[in-house]
Amino acid sequence: MILKNRVAIVTGAGSGIGRAGASIMAREGAHVVVADIDFIHADETIQQICAAGGSAEALVLDVTDDKALAAGITAIAARHGRIDILHNHAGSQVAGDLEQVAINGFDKSWALNVRAHFMAARLVMPLMKRAGKGVILNTSSSSGILYDREMIAYTTTKHAVIAMTRQMAGDYAKFGVRANALCPGWVDTPFNEPFIAQMGGRDAIEAYIADKVPLGRWADVSEIAEPILFLVSDRSSYMTGQILVVDGGETVV
Repeated sequence: MILKNRVAIVTGAGSGIGRAGASIMAREGAHVVVADIDFIHADETIQQICAAGGSAEALVLDVTDDKALAAGITAIAARHGRIDILHNHAGSQVAGDLEQVAINGFDKSWALNVRAHFMAARLVMPLMKRAGKGVILNTSSSSGILYDREMIAYTTTKHAVIAMTRQMAGDYAKFGVRANALCPGWVDTPFNEPFIAQMGGRDAIEAYIADKVPLGRWADVSEIAEPILFLVSDRSSYMTGQILVVDGGETVV
């Protein structure tokens, strides 16, 4: 178990990639704090982890609520005395180009996809500095590298996550804290529903993926969980400030 006795916080862990990442960390011995806005989804993740012999607890909150986030992280630190891993994964897609996107949608996207990552990292950093080690993984997207049709809010925030991650890495490597970003491509989860609707439905998105992704298919969440495990474990111990793209080859075309 390569994460034995470590404490990990995973935001957006109630479903999809977040759940898969939380589950694989627990499988490898971490005690996982399943942070999600939805209690039912968080509990489902915890039940799956515990059924597989892992250890987890829920942290139900809106990560864009600074006070709730600070209180939650403070409570986790007090209870366990350490936070070894923070995976900032909670995010949202808001469709629309420059003229079409709702202004409040753009603001929501920024608050969840960027600012909440910033705040959670800011809150765990003192504990990691004192420990002389720690790992922060921020979820960006292949949309943080590519143009994504008529998704200005999403692409803007995902590009920002990459810049922020690199800045964190450069500033905190001297304290033994590593920061990297994960850029998933097309992963078959309900998260993609806004873009699928914009594209014109399931048949349209399937044709798009078949044309644009060299491997010609969606990724399964399990294919993203393994790179997550690599990035949060000592398997990547000499890696910081890097962007790991897992996209079936889309960004090389």
